[in-house]
Amino acid sequence: MICDLEKDGQSVEIAKGGEFGLGNARFKTSTNRAPRKTTKGKIGEERELKIILKVLADVGLVGLPNVGKSSLLAAVSMAKPKIANYEFTTIHPNLGVVLVSDYEKFVVADIPGLIKGASDGKGLGIQFLKHISRTKLLLNVVDVSNKSIDNILTDINTIHQELKSFNDDLILKDKWLVLNKIDLLDKKKLAEIMGQISDKIDHRVYTTSAIEKAGLENLCKDIYHYLKEENE
Repeated sequence: MICDLEKDGQSVEIAKGGEFGLGNARFKTSTNRAPRKTTKGKIGEERELKIILKVLADVGLVGLPNVGKSSLLAAVSMAKPKIANYEFTTIHPNLGVVLVSDYEKFVVADIPGLIKGASDGKGLGIQFLKHISRTKLLLNVVDVSNKSIDNILTDINTIHQELKSFNDDLILKDKWLVLNKIDLLDKKKLAEIMGQISDKIDHRVYTTSAIEKAGLENLCKDIYHYLKEENE
């Protein structure tokens, strides 16, 4: 890799341009008004490049297909991602700007869902993970509707393993767990899940409903304050 351009205005020289030649006018003198002398220029360097685009975002949404990542993005921002009740609705990254106030905002990236074996080419693969490589925070979105605690933990571990297969940098990023679709659970079941999850997960856990927008305001405010501290 030659370079990674990650800041606005950043540049790098990858090939030198040619040198211009001198025309006969440069050799004109008082005694030789029409010289025939000239010099040839030098040819510039040539390179063939493979350029990879990585979107710039503060927060990345990861999770299995159809867990509600795109619905969350649409609920907290003005983004209009495609939303449907089938797997792999999202086939390319979507960006959304979340406005916490008139002057406070952050950018969220939603990437296609991951499945077990994505690192081996299953589903849409893991190539989209490059788009969250520059984020400061990852949100692992999990669908908790009609699932046992064992299934929920399996989903969490699947995402962890696929991130690890991409590179170690993603594993080292701070990750929060977002238990989504709580509108499909009664309060007793949700409390039971939260109790068991809290004993097994060592990072922040949030409960949300993209449909009812439950828990989203608190989540977004916490994200903003987290990013503000990281940038100081």
